[in-house]
Amino acid sequence: MSIGGHGLINSYEAFIHIITSMFNQHCKWMKMCQEISWRNNLPSLNILLSSHVWRQDHNGFTHQDPGFLGHVVSKKPTIIRIYLPPDANCLLSTFHHCLSTEHKINVVVCGKHEAPQWLSLQEAHTHCATGIGIWPWASNDKGREPDIIMASAGDVPTLEALAATSILRKKLPRLIIRFVNVVNLMKLCPRSAHPHGLSDNHFDSIFTTKKPVIFAFHGVPHLVEKLVYKRRGRNFYVKGYEEQGSISTAFDMTVMNKMDRFHLVIDVCNKIEHQLFDKLSNETKYAAVYLRQEMESMLLMHKKIIDTNGVDMEEISGWKWDIEDSKKK
Repeated sequence: MSIGGHGLINSYEAFIHIITSMFNQHCKWMKMCQEISWRNNLPSLNILLSSHVWRQDHNGFTHQDPGFLGHVVSKKPTIIRIYLPPDANCLLSTFHHCLSTEHKINVVVCGKHEAPQWLSLQEAHTHCATGIGIWPWASNDKGREPDIIMASAGDVPTLEALAATSILRKKLPRLIIRFVNVVNLMKLCPRSAHPHGLSDNHFDSIFTTKKPVIFAFHGVPHLVEKLVYKRRGRNFYVKGYEEQGSISTAFDMTVMNKMDRFHLVIDVCNKIEHQLFDKLSNETKYAAVYLRQEMESMLLMHKKIIDTNGVDMEEISGWKWDIEDSKKK
């Protein structure tokens, strides 16, 4: 890098902590270089974290740690960037951008297993350039104020949040849902805290200030809570890694940490009962009671099937987006 080449480090997510001290020193070196007027910008250091926390079902608890992102956030805002592409096309777009930057440390987290493709390459370029956005095909608000916002950051969280949204749109068709995906994690920060942060008005136009936001996050929940702490609303409910893990199935990893589709639907049902009860139709309120019970039954069925067969239910492993009025079929 000191002679003009791009830097690329690829690591298991849990093991990147081994070079934390070197990462710290590089951050400090880049900060000081920025302050020397005659010093040219350096090529960026790009850190690609694969084999991540949500796909360590075969290796177990020791390989499950998304905590490096919290360490990165503590460094100089002008230098650090964090990207969580939801699919392969977004990964291609994100990395194309990272390799064109200078004097940055770009951290990109993505899995290496086969996964759904949500966006075309052109859609991915547009979405990643913005860094955050509403996915109209997954939403049904279409010009109306949403009752609830489903949000995600990361490939597996996006899969589970979309699956939960699919269930909600089928079972509670009158519930108005907005689906938001975050690629550039620093978009959640106020602009005063990071150059990529959204203005308060822009942030509120996406997430509102009062409607519940159920946020499925790749890492530990308190990181997102920290990033949005100074926002005007207090409406974020973040689900992520809670230091629960084992050798199990891929889906069971999300269940153990209550970030799976069934728990996310239950979370929405809880918000309907406690925050939205006076604002929704009787049909939706009473249907939510039955839906919560159905989701609890699905969790019991999941546990029974993996204990018996050692693999996830076909409804999980073979799931595809299947809302009839959506282009994503």
